[in-house]
Amino acid sequence: MNAFVKQALAGLRVLLVLTVITGVLYPAAVWLVSRVPGLHANAEATGTELVVVPREGDGWFQPRPSMATLPASGGSNKGERNADYDAVVAERRAEVARREGVAEDAVPQDAVTASASGLDPLISAEYAAIQVPRVARERGLPEDAVRALVAEASVGRSLGFVGEPGVNVTALNRAVDAAR
Repeated sequence: MNAFVKQALAGLRVLLVLTVITGVLYPAAVWLVSRVPGLHANAEATGTELVVVPREGDGWFQPRPSMATLPASGGSNKGERNADYDAVVAERRAEVARREGVAEDAVPQDAVTASASGLDPLISAEYAAIQVPRVARERGLPEDAVRALVAEASVGRSLGFVGEPGVNVTALNRAVDAAR
């Protein structure tokens, strides 16, 4: 019986120590690091092209609109029969048409409908194509060179049949930045 009590007390001590370390100290340390000013300002996901990295200004390719606000991800419950949603889509369509210098009916659907997670880096080839003249002009690059960068950032269907082909905006903007 004495050996059992010793083992039980040793196990209880280990449980309490690990609970304090993993349940209190580690989460507190992560929380403190996240509050350090300047550590995350203007941060960009580097080394990955699996998430979109939106950039401000006319010299960049724009991703799909997002219903999410970083750092959270999540979509909207509004559907295509919702008047508020229709108004937002119409406003986005007019804005994209104005920015790109095209007719509203030439604006692709993915340019005006939000990515649910806000993290998807892919846009349609059509959306990338209407952005080429603006990006080339703003960056002082030949349009043919920018079209070649779009082709390099294009991806096919996953596994050959899942999803739609598209253009990875994160990879494309990094290539545009390197081409300067």
